[in-house]
Amino acid sequence: MPLVSMRELLADAVKRGYAVGYFEAWDLYSLEAVKEAAEEMNSPIILGFGGVMMNQEWINSGGLRALGAMGRVVAENARVPAAYLLNEVLSFSHIEQGLTSGFNAVMLDTSHLPIDENISWTQKVVDAAKLYGADVEGECDPLPDASGLMGEQGESRITNPEDALRFVEETGVCALSIAIGNEHIRTVGESGTDFELLARIHKSVPVPLVLHGGTGFADADVPRAIELGVAKFNVGSIMKKLYLESVRDSMASLPDKPDFQELVGSHKTGDFLQVAKIRVKDEMKRRIAVYGSANKA
Repeated sequence: MPLVSMRELLADAVKRGYAVGYFEAWDLYSLEAVKEAAEEMNSPIILGFGGVMMNQEWINSGGLRALGAMGRVVAENARVPAAYLLNEVLSFSHIEQGLTSGFNAVMLDTSHLPIDENISWTQKVVDAAKLYGADVEGECDPLPDASGLMGEQGESRITNPEDALRFVEETGVCALSIAIGNEHIRTVGESGTDFELLARIHKSVPVPLVLHGGTGFADADVPRAIELGVAKFNVGSIMKKLYLESVRDSMASLPDKPDFQELVGSHKTGDFLQVAKIRVKDEMKRRIAVYGSANKA
């Protein structure tokens, strides 16, 4: 199936009152887990990779182009509507690489900059993306990091509705990531949510809203967030956590003389990476149900 624009997916989500999941992959197995979860739930999906947590030397030496080409094949083979997002990369050159290697939506991580600089860089991304018919997600304000894994990110902020409106109007992004108490990399407990602020942002901003930090966002709060304009949740940390736990369990139960051809990279039932993939897929299917996108394809 040809890729669908992220703009189109989010517009349908707003119209029909659900949210689309962007479940951030890191390799072929995790990308397949997301695609298969969406297919089994008959849900639209946003596939993709992120740049913040990856080794930048590896990205710059061909890694990003390899991910782009591989993921494009997976995305185009999806039996449900799918967009393909390059999420939160750290340099404009990564945006250029992403646009030429298969992604049809991109996002540059500039939320930590003063708003004028953030707008200027995002305008540049939007201009570049137009040449490829790609969409752009913007982000007004940086989220707090609940884990400390992202290094020095500067001070987190909450989103000001007036600044959000200015940002959208001056950049032309098709979706806006906001900060309303959500946090990156919270795998224990739940993030707080300022719904009064979300309502004010929704009233001010004319594009679909996005909440990063979906791992720590309470399931019970999802319906209200959708009512107040959230059309996309970003989820990543829980995927890696479950994947690693599954791999650890598989390693603990290895026989004395393991069949390494079967166990490593075969995509067969005994492949420990395949077992981990299924564990991730099950959680993604659960979240798709929570977001209300099941049977919306």
